[in-house]
Amino acid sequence: MAINEVFPKPTVKQVIFGIRFPNLFYMENKIGSLQEKIMKQFPKSALVYRRQIVIADMGPKVKIEDIKDLDKGLGRKLWQFDSDKGFKLEILNDSLSIVSEHHKTYALEGDKFRDTIEFVMSRFLEVVSIPIFSHIGLRYIDECPIISKDNSTFTSYYNSIFPIERFNLADVSELDFKTVIKKGTYYLRYKEILKNTGTEYKLILDFDGFAKDIIPENYLGVTDELHTIISDEYEKTIKEPVYTYMRRVEG
Repeated sequence: MAINEVFPKPTVKQVIFGIRFPNLFYMENKIGSLQEKIMKQFPKSALVYRRQIVIADMGPKVKIEDIKDLDKGLGRKLWQFDSDKGFKLEILNDSLSIVSEHHKTYALEGDKFRDTIEFVMSRFLEVVSIPIFSHIGLRYIDECPIISKDNSTFTSYYNSIFPIERFNLADVSELDFKTVIKKGTYYLRYKEILKNTGTEYKLILDFDGFAKDIIPENYLGVTDELHTIISDEYEKTIKEPVYTYMRRVEG
């Protein structure tokens, strides 16, 4: 069951919704129509070129300027749109993503991430015709506090996968874990990372839920289920002191 509380100080730092689909050669001709439909919520726009790197053995006689010429035209067009609420929309010929770095809630009160997904996707599907999404993903990246880098405090905050019964956390400088597991018809890539920020240690929880080969009309129901899967795993990982930390209102 998904968490039904909005926290003043959530641990989540970034949430990403994304879809992938077959390369649409006509995408550039559709962007203007989409921009008109989303401009009310995404007024800022930009076109950038994402450079692709080609590595090839060109032989000893090839000059560096020839390699530079080869690189021309290999950039991919990336259309970016920003909202005043901190959401970023990025579109390529074969993918779309919505990123939030000011996330508060998926579907509770306030600026719901779910509403932004529905706003963008409903208008996107009005403009383009796609028979199937090869991939739908929802990813949450959390930076969680490590109040004291010792086993006792750490286990009071987290139900972690880390083998700290074997490797004392106080002596550890790097630690990470990753697994990909099937959840019914969906998948979850789960990561735990002990991160040294330079001034303190953080526990990074990275939940990447995804589905394959989805009919476009089902995108929102699938995303809701991915959110529930991620929320359930988050609840299994954190303990009550983390809830207390997130409920704290800083003066």
